[in-house]
Amino acid sequence: MNRPRPVQALAAERFWARIDKTPDCWKQTSSIAPNGYGHFSIGTQTVLSHRYAYELLVGPVPDGMVLDHLCRNRACVRPEHLQPVTNRENLLRGKSFSAKNAAKTSCANGHAYDEGNTYRRPDGTRDCRTCRRNAVARYAQRKRAGAGEGQ
Repeated sequence: MNRPRPVQALAAERFWARIDKTPDCWKQTSSIAPNGYGHFSIGTQTVLSHRYAYELLVGPVPDGMVLDHLCRNRACVRPEHLQPVTNRENLLRGKSFSAKNAAKTSCANGHAYDEGNTYRRPDGTRDCRTCRRNAVARYAQRKRAGAGEGQ
């Protein structure tokens, strides 16, 4: 007697049929979004393929964490290439504008971003204390020069 197969088993079969397991990455061969991530539908729900594979083979992604592709291939679903990290850590590991700025060790004028020379703004961004001090001095000098003209 043929029993109907569970929906989860059928979904897993469909999922793995779309994965090309090479010796390096396990790449999804279909349903790749413009941002490079694979996605997969289970009924009416669409899930990210790398997350689906991770949860299927490893277990749930810890609360508050996202999966970082250590291989930098967004279509890869190989669990060994995925690491749960905070969203902040994932962004800083990437190639975004924020990641590039966070990796800088000095300001545009070459002053070091170290503990004594770095000002942290309330919004989390940073400034060079030396450059800020110089800018304030230039502003004060302009104000003094302008005040003397009216006499």
